Amino acid sequence: MRVVNQMSEFNDALAAAQREAKNAFGNPDMLLERYLTQPRHVEIQVFCDTQGNGVYLAERDCSVQRRHQKVLEEAPAPGLSLDTRKAMGEAAVKAAQAINYVGAGTVEFLYDVDGSFFFMEMNTRLQVEHPVTEMVTGQDLVEWQLRVAYGEPLPLQQDELRIRGHALEARIYAEDPDNDFLPATGTLTYLRTPDESTHVRVDTGVVEGDEVSIHYDPMIAKLIVWDENRDQAINRMVQALEQYRINGVKTNIRFLHALSDSQPFREAQLDTGFIEKHRPLLFPAPRLDLHRALILSAGFLLEQARVTLPHNQDLWSPYAQQNSWRLNSEYAKPLLLRVDEQLYELKVLEKNHAYEISIGESFYRLHAELVNDQLKAVINGHRISVHGALNERELVLFHEGESFRCERHEETFGEHESTNLGSLTAPMNGSVVAVMVNPGDLVKAGQTLVIMEAMKMEHAIRSPVDGTVDEIYFNEGELVPEGAELLAVTANEEVSA
Repeated sequence: MRVVNQMSEFNDALAAAQREAKNAFGNPDMLLERYLTQPRHVEIQVFCDTQGNGVYLAERDCSVQRRHQKVLEEAPAPGLSLDTRKAMGEAAVKAAQAINYVGAGTVEFLYDVDGSFFFMEMNTRLQVEHPVTEMVTGQDLVEWQLRVAYGEPLPLQQDELRIRGHALEARIYAEDPDNDFLPATGTLTYLRTPDESTHVRVDTGVVEGDEVSIHYDPMIAKLIVWDENRDQAINRMVQALEQYRINGVKTNIRFLHALSDSQPFREAQLDTGFIEKHRPLLFPAPRLDLHRALILSAGFLLEQARVTLPHNQDLWSPYAQQNSWRLNSEYAKPLLLRVDEQLYELKVLEKNHAYEISIGESFYRLHAELVNDQLKAVINGHRISVHGALNERELVLFHEGESFRCERHEETFGEHESTNLGSLTAPMNGSVVAVMVNPGDLVKAGQTLVIMEAMKMEHAIRSPVDGTVDEIYFNEGELVPEGAELLAVTANEEVSA
């Protein structure tokens, strides 16, 4: 799918869309449609049986999307009048019956600001987001499918269907929202989900230890919540996302938390451009202060070490303390933590069953208790609780939908940093679908050099400089791992030198 704002963009957009369609579906045929500038994506769940009966089970709003793919869905659609729901529903059922359709289907519409709606497509199956319809209607749509397939009539007629409350679904993806939502891969080394209840449902097919690979869609789970009204349902979603904790692969959980809790979303200011329109709100600065995060990390590591002491060790003995105890003296033990590329030195003194920790000129007193993966802490009199996942030297803390990552640093000899030209490396695992240059070609900054594909979406790798192509390391059709160097370009300045 491509948006063309002026004719000069048309040929490139058409070619890219055709390549994606050909690779994904084996058919490059395209449809041209009018582009609405502030549409909502509203879809109708329909069901038809072999006896000629057809019903619609309310509607879903799927307007919040990234790269034209749904991120968060809800039912019913906020602000949709009863008359519009009826008109949309009846139109959807007529469309299905016009082709003698049998089973579950979803008829998708674009809903404009003036209340008009336009047919977009019909998906002849249950959608990923069908649980929100189940939650507000109280119906098991998979059971309906099986009964209809067996030749039975629909379980209910239109006048017997009711809508109760409000439901939302968030798609938990292995992806990097800070890098244009590119898919991520890795092993789920740590996985904790919210407790399920009548209000919270988790549909998933993975467990801790599973791998998220390049060969399948990066969805990890669907998180569905229900409550009596939309405001309460949103609160449920925010709380459930705070309880969803994953390590081993990048996810969109923090982004979903910011989205669900944002004022524009709470006020239902919805259209398909929601994410771009409210980007600053959806990508906020971390709320957890850096020093506080370092103190909590130190507390987690220290308490974890205490838990692993031999069972016959006297916990109150000075030799069991973690401050390199010395007779008749105090010694603050250094603890080195690396955050991204920055190294921080903490000085830790265990004293009177608490920790006195300094970072530079700042001083903190920490009381900490580790219960399973939960650290209950008091920092300078302020209580805070976080969860943590320790994998060898890497620690990740989880707090109110956010995560903080650090690594316990140990000095080694011969350390060196490797550097590469980031824009000429693969930004994700994927395949090369087009190489646009040859060795020896002169290129301009911003020129497309290679086109990669991942999860049916194309990504252009552009030259960061004016220069000359030296080598190309991958051919069209080859699979490429994230971070692999795709080609080498020498900048003009380097050539002249």
